[in-house]
Amino acid sequence: MLFLVLSIICSVVVGVIFKITRKYNTNPTQIVAFNYVFAMLLCYFTFSPDLKEVTVNSPWIIYIAIGVLLPAVFLFLVASIKHMGIVKTDAAQRLSLFIPILAAWFIFKEEFNSYKVIGLLTGFLALLFILKKQATNTGNKWMYPAIVLFGFGVIDILFKQIALYTTLPYTTSLFVVFAIALLVAVFIAAYEFVIKKARFESKNILFGALVGLFNFGNILFYLKAHKAFSENPSTVFAGMNMGVIILGSVVGLLFFKEKLSKINFVGIILALISIIFIVFSQLK
Repeated sequence: MLFLVLSIICSVVVGVIFKITRKYNTNPTQIVAFNYVFAMLLCYFTFSPDLKEVTVNSPWIIYIAIGVLLPAVFLFLVASIKHMGIVKTDAAQRLSLFIPILAAWFIFKEEFNSYKVIGLLTGFLALLFILKKQATNTGNKWMYPAIVLFGFGVIDILFKQIALYTTLPYTTSLFVVFAIALLVAVFIAAYEFVIKKARFESKNILFGALVGLFNFGNILFYLKAHKAFSENPSTVFAGMNMGVIILGSVVGLLFFKEKLSKINFVGIILALISIIFIVFSQLK
């Protein structure tokens, strides 16, 4: 259970770091780039991936797709935290689990039971309630958490495809994906540096290191939690998603004084109920 709790904390801390960076006039693209530098280093020294096993026959199309999506969606995550807050962004990110579920239904023709259908419908209603803006809030940028939801959902589908590729260890594939994501993030940062005249500042390295540390910690502890609960993966699935929504809500409301309407609160509760139904559907 400790690994699961640590994974939840790491996930929420990433959002907190980006919330704090607003006060220091940082560059999100540079932070995301340095995040992958440190994530790669941690991945290399923790898992010791054997890169000689990576060949031309490796799933490069999937690697590249994830490598491009990760930094792009990460930047939308930053924008969502800025415009919508940690509470709504964490909830949207966790509700992204419905994208692979819908893909399993429509693309892979997986049979659905009543629990999963109820979970999906409840989750869709939860999303509408969570993203509903207050009447006095004209700056509600619902597009950002919507892209976060869809983006992480697609990334989840692609990571599951990598997991099916058993020729390479999952952690080796993870290192390759981090490397590609770093190249994409560096390209975006270079574009901003040359075209938009963005300045390079050392404080972005520090925040990038912090994000990379907790981003990697989230992945590491999540994998360890799945290993510890290998006979009951639904516990990890439910605990992770519900834990992030609850902890993210507490942090956003108490520490950052984020404002939520009654409808938004109902949406948070519906999101938790939706996850419970999805877990039940996997047990049946």
